[in-house]
Amino acid sequence: MNKKSRTKRPLSALTGIILSIFTENPFKAYNYKQVGHLIGVKDKAGRDLLLKIITELVENESLNEIRKGKYMLNPEKLHELSSIDKYITGTVDMKKTWKAYIIPDEGGDDVYIASNNVGHALHDDKVKVFIFPKRKSHKTEGQIVEVLERTKDTYVGVLEVSTNFGFVTTDNQSMPYDIFVPKSLFNGAESGQKVLVKIANWPEKSNNPFGEIIDVLGTPGDNDVEMKSILADYNFPLSFPKNVEKDADKIPTTISSSEIKKRKDFRNVWTLTIDPLDAKDFDDAISLIKLENGNYEVGIHIADVSHFVTPGTALDDEALKRATSVYLVDRVIPMLPEVLSNQVCSLRPNEDKLTFSAVFVMNNKAEVLEQWFGKTIINSDRRFTYEEAQEIIETGDGEYADEINVLNALATLLRKKRFNNGSINFNSEEVKFKLDETGKPIETYIKEQKEANHLVEEFMLLANKKVAELIGNPKHKTQNSEPKTFVYRIHDEPNPEKLNTFVQFLKKLGYSLNVSSRQTLASSYNSLFEKIHGKGEETMIETIAVRTMAKAIYSTDNIGHYGLAFPFYTHFTSPIRRYPDLMVHRLLEKYLEHGKSANKDVYEEMCKHSSDMEKKATQAERDSVKYKQVEFLLDKKGKVFDGVISGVSKWGIFVQLLISKSEGLIRFNELKDDYYYLDEDNYRIIGRQSGNIYRLGDKVNVLVKDVDMEKRQLGFVIVD
Repeated sequence: MNKKSRTKRPLSALTGIILSIFTENPFKAYNYKQVGHLIGVKDKAGRDLLLKIITELVENESLNEIRKGKYMLNPEKLHELSSIDKYITGTVDMKKTWKAYIIPDEGGDDVYIASNNVGHALHDDKVKVFIFPKRKSHKTEGQIVEVLERTKDTYVGVLEVSTNFGFVTTDNQSMPYDIFVPKSLFNGAESGQKVLVKIANWPEKSNNPFGEIIDVLGTPGDNDVEMKSILADYNFPLSFPKNVEKDADKIPTTISSSEIKKRKDFRNVWTLTIDPLDAKDFDDAISLIKLENGNYEVGIHIADVSHFVTPGTALDDEALKRATSVYLVDRVIPMLPEVLSNQVCSLRPNEDKLTFSAVFVMNNKAEVLEQWFGKTIINSDRRFTYEEAQEIIETGDGEYADEINVLNALATLLRKKRFNNGSINFNSEEVKFKLDETGKPIETYIKEQKEANHLVEEFMLLANKKVAELIGNPKHKTQNSEPKTFVYRIHDEPNPEKLNTFVQFLKKLGYSLNVSSRQTLASSYNSLFEKIHGKGEETMIETIAVRTMAKAIYSTDNIGHYGLAFPFYTHFTSPIRRYPDLMVHRLLEKYLEHGKSANKDVYEEMCKHSSDMEKKATQAERDSVKYKQVEFLLDKKGKVFDGVISGVSKWGIFVQLLISKSEGLIRFNELKDDYYYLDEDNYRIIGRQSGNIYRLGDKVNVLVKDVDMEKRQLGFVIVD
């Protein structure tokens, strides 16, 4: 087993605290004993350490020795200190080497924290940081002086038992410490088992946190254990509380006649759903009527979850806590119990279902002429898979071919107009797996987005946009209407510095971006994605392109959606699996009935929580894919595969296999034919003797040498 080092870390540096004493009293001189008295250091070893640090501060010109043994702040530091706050708060980005970077709450450059200045902070903790006086041409550095909020205190890992204690080596690569567990707190766990451990305390002078095992997950390598481990590491619950299940079981499965009378009846209107083959939670359905004047009435019907899940219930509290469904490779962890997500709310064919609808009258140019929003009841005529709908689109034949082709034609026009208006076409490949009965991947493939996918996507985007416009756009308000609290899906403009760095990066690869305006930038992005499609550098460029962008989040403060080029946008179409959509349904119903504006602070807090949970769910989903990508190659060590060089670094070159899109490292010492050095500016490595070059995007054949399931890492070797 590969273990994180449990050797003693360097003594905690007091540099920041010592410097703060001098900066707070810049015109007062101290000797090292006086400094020791101020911070409570009384023993000889501690004083010797103080003297060593003070000597280093004199050497780097932070302090002056004004007379023998007496020290004062260097006056030249005063102007530097006046231009910055001495303390900031931010979030810890922890590295495996114990060093960290702080992402400031107020924005600006990250702050570097040396390993001996991290204290007892952990990854993602909210902390208070003392900023050291900045030296010219040096990065901003600091010391963590207080952990304000511990955001994570439970970890998944493998227990290794000694006589009277054990250590849990965590799966989390951002957790550099093993967790000490006394034997009395094993709670039935045995050596070598995967466990969930909770940090109970962290003694000041201890190098490792102390913990208690709160759950035994099972044997490492077992598929069910590994998937549960991923969920547990992100604190996603593995089951619903009993009171929530009881609430769900009480929900009536029949629809009363009084409820039907309150709604617009679409049960006799042709309606379909299009979903993945393995889907069970059908959020959305689409209806179509051809009107006598040649126009079309298109209805986007969304499961009316808000009718069944009401605020103040255990069911709603649990849905908010989860905020989203989580989709791992082999399972779904739903936001709502199965009786709701797969039965009562799921828009299954030939069943009456309660829906909240956005209905549009459109001409054959896909222009919206009229719109209506309200509660409805539907009865879907047919459930299509994406593959079935795609075959009808491609052949023109099949059940309901006329209706599907009309919808596809309208969706194609909507999509074209969206891109013409500045929407960016981010291409994201989704890796899928075929699994055997034990969960082992036996085949990998890329999920391809075709016209059937785009058909559904465009009508969902239309509904989301129009709902947001209805509430947020002043054009829809009467003169005396006040802005109403609403939940928006927002996406900010790219960070200018990141965008500039990306532009320079592209130039070295022979590509360009036109950043002269928002419209030209969007068009330039789309052109770039077309040019790199299928090339070796595609993944790397697309990854960096996404990183130049802000993250889309939920907020009550609307700034529009940059990537879609929509001034108003929300999420209305998936309330079975996203809590923000449920909030939107409740607010829309309230405002359609002329209700007063909701409490902004309450909804903003729920927006923030939903954004945070969405991020965690995405990370968990990626971890499950990464695990399966590595597992797929577990029995293929020694075999040779085609790949492309997807990255270059100081450690070696990264190669992505064409068969699985999994990425592995070829270290420089594995390149036996020559001594290679990194030409970082041109994204290549060069053999010193032979002049042989490996560059980003080159096709190579590689042998799978190492498969590390614990670290989810692959090691390759280039073969001729």
